[in-house]
Amino acid sequence: MIQRIQTLYLLIAVALMAVTLFCPVALLNVDGVQVTLSAFGIFDPMGKLSNMSIFMGVQLLLSTLLPLLTIFLYKNRVLQIRLCGAELVMLVGCLVIIGVSIWRMCSLLLEEFEWSMLALRLPVVMPVVAFILVVLAMRATLRDELLVRSLDRIR
Repeated sequence: MIQRIQTLYLLIAVALMAVTLFCPVALLNVDGVQVTLSAFGIFDPMGKLSNMSIFMGVQLLLSTLLPLLTIFLYKNRVLQIRLCGAELVMLVGCLVIIGVSIWRMCSLLLEEFEWSMLALRLPVVMPVVAFILVVLAMRATLRDELLVRSLDRIR
């Protein structure tokens, strides 16, 4: 299981999505006060939850768990390919939800305050890297399946 290259790709994708799940995605400086957007909400410096973004947290959690599940289905390569395709759709959804959450955070705070700086953090690009890794894992699994089918033909 671990000797397959697609397992390593999927493990790295799980690690990247876990970083995105637990680290802040964006920082917004509002009148000298720093507001943080994380997977499960918008937090002020006191740690209070200003606005729930539960959809982003659930989407990131599912995008973290699905490749982990896919790793353990190594005996069923066709199902692995399909789950990799589902993961690709979920990663695109993560990117959309992160973008909408950042836009929503800025628009909500812009109505009340004048903000000076928006800083996107490194976890914003993690779903893009995970997307590339899942595509590579999907291709490697497809190559394994085609190899097994070609060997079955020879017998």
